[in-house]
Amino acid sequence: MMPGNLKAGAILGYAVLALFIFVSLLPLWVALKTAISYPQDIFQSTTRLLPPRATLGNFQRAAGLTSDIVLTSVNASPINFVLALRNSLIYTSLVVTGQLFFSSMAAYAFARMRFPGKDFLFYAILASTMIPAIVLFIPNFILIKELGWLNTFQGMVAPSFFMTPFAVFFMRQFFISSPRELEEAARLEGCSPFQIFWKIALPLQRGPLATLAILLSINAWNEFFWPFLTGRDESVRVIAVALSDFLSQTGAGTPDWSGLMAAVIMSIIPIVIVLAVFGRQIVESLQTTGMK
Repeated sequence: MMPGNLKAGAILGYAVLALFIFVSLLPLWVALKTAISYPQDIFQSTTRLLPPRATLGNFQRAAGLTSDIVLTSVNASPINFVLALRNSLIYTSLVVTGQLFFSSMAAYAFARMRFPGKDFLFYAILASTMIPAIVLFIPNFILIKELGWLNTFQGMVAPSFFMTPFAVFFMRQFFISSPRELEEAARLEGCSPFQIFWKIALPLQRGPLATLAILLSINAWNEFFWPFLTGRDESVRVIAVALSDFLSQTGAGTPDWSGLMAAVIMSIIPIVIVLAVFGRQIVESLQTTGMK
């Protein structure tokens, strides 16, 4: 009788899991369904899982290509979402590269070096996570404006280029657990502290670095408020800001939901690919960090 109970419990568990998956994926399917629907069909098929007619014209419009869909009731100027995707890639790459380098250096210093006030400084960095980000927006914005960096990539990247408390803590846990023998041998050979960090300690942490890069990439890709304040020009406008501008163009009128959802699907494809390929590595690294 016990195996039967176990089987029933497993079936119930899988059923609950399937329900959670359905609830989680339903909004994505609704967005995809809207993106492949003709604008005039959106409100006529709200109770259906499949659109009455499918088209890729909305994706063509979002990419700035010629489409068979002509809108007459929406007065919205076209937005180059392909350019916005490029800007998001540049912004994300700069932020992730800077944070990986400087956070790893800080983490290695906290893990290996001895200097006065090390513990106090480390806990102060961790305590800074309790400061709401909105508090720092005004002084950062004033500084960027005085430097003349509005509507530039350096202005958008500067406040988050160096390091984050989470990245420092994450890498410090792995540096602490790594063996010291190789570093000691390099020190005896006359290597400087930076050479030991760059040539010995950092290459040993490729897995944690890859995981941290993925987490930072997701966070930077979804960042909206700071790029919205400092990067409104089309040449540097990221995808999240472009979506907001596209939606706000209609004012009190009916938004171009089909075009907006097509752009949304285009914007989440890179993140979905990253999570599908590296999702297990993220979970394993986070579990390892928690045990340490």
